[in-house]
Amino acid sequence: MAALKFAGMDDTDSEDELPPGWEERSTKDGWVYYASHDEMKTQWEHPKTGKKKRCAGDLPYGWEQETDEKGQMIYVDHINKRTTYFDPRQAFTVEDVVLKPKRYDGNTAALEILQGRDFSDKVVLITGGNSGIGLETARSFALHGAHVILACRNLSRASKAASLIQQEWHKARVEAMMCDLASLRSVREFTESYKARKLPLHILVCNAAVCTQPWILTEDGLESTFQICHLGHFLLVQGLEDVLRRSAPARVVVVTSESHRFTDLLDSCAKVDLALLSPQKKEYWSMLAYNRAKLCNILFSNELHRRLSPHGVTANAVHPGNMMYTSIHRSWWLMTFLFSLARPFTKSMNPRDRMRETDREEGRRQTADRGAWSRLF
Repeated sequence: MAALKFAGMDDTDSEDELPPGWEERSTKDGWVYYASHDEMKTQWEHPKTGKKKRCAGDLPYGWEQETDEKGQMIYVDHINKRTTYFDPRQAFTVEDVVLKPKRYDGNTAALEILQGRDFSDKVVLITGGNSGIGLETARSFALHGAHVILACRNLSRASKAASLIQQEWHKARVEAMMCDLASLRSVREFTESYKARKLPLHILVCNAAVCTQPWILTEDGLESTFQICHLGHFLLVQGLEDVLRRSAPARVVVVTSESHRFTDLLDSCAKVDLALLSPQKKEYWSMLAYNRAKLCNILFSNELHRRLSPHGVTANAVHPGNMMYTSIHRSWWLMTFLFSLARPFTKSMNPRDRMRETDREEGRRQTADRGAWSRLF
């Protein structure tokens, strides 16, 4: 009854009213259980109705779950400056029923996908996590408790990205580490530094990429698009494979593209032509080089899954979507111009941009509704 009174629900007419001597509690993951102080026992079923319940959704805005010095869970209301052992979600529990999986579409944001998930015991490594898809992925994992590491070429920009995420939530665990995929030496140094920290690795997101680059050779003598988009990630995964195995269940996510369909790696004899992967300048076309690198991503992901899945490490290749506005086009003015023309019709990585787009869409809808009503009357 004390719990019900705290929640403002001390109405004795409810069938959920607990018998004298019983108390309602909840586990860390939201399942409700009942404790009898007289009989010194606990059970999942309500002592009167026999129903099982769980807390629905996330904690209310301003609330946070913490642990006191005795190891007990407490709930902190930062807005009203109070602390309680009562989970505020218990005022809105739902019966334990099988729920249909939620359907997602092109308007779904990463935070919605992860809603209700707890990643506080996970370590996530993301290449190119300082902007675009990588930044939104890092932000979503960090705001759900994960320890996120941004592996980026530009350490200054990566540190700024980490700070932006920490401004949203002061307890977010985000850090930046130097890793230049255009340098195989840098990739090897990164993997050695990572392993020296003795951290696990539960999720590795191979996200960094370049597109429409002019023909440039890396310090390793390879065409830059091929090395940054594929070969650097290949070496990174190889260097961290033992960490992934020890951290199982773990997964590798390779961000690829539908453009892999518009190329081939075979020569006229139907054999893989390795010269196509790192072509000479006279045979180079930036989009074709990007398409080939993305095809390599998929072939690599499939083979990686075949080899590592028996050890608890899965690999997946993912196409992020065509109508996605990122800065990957920045190397070529023509592609930047085309992206700018398409900008009003693309999905933004910036949450504030998405809110503005939603507001504009709602405004257009209301204007259309008013126009329809004016024509009727």
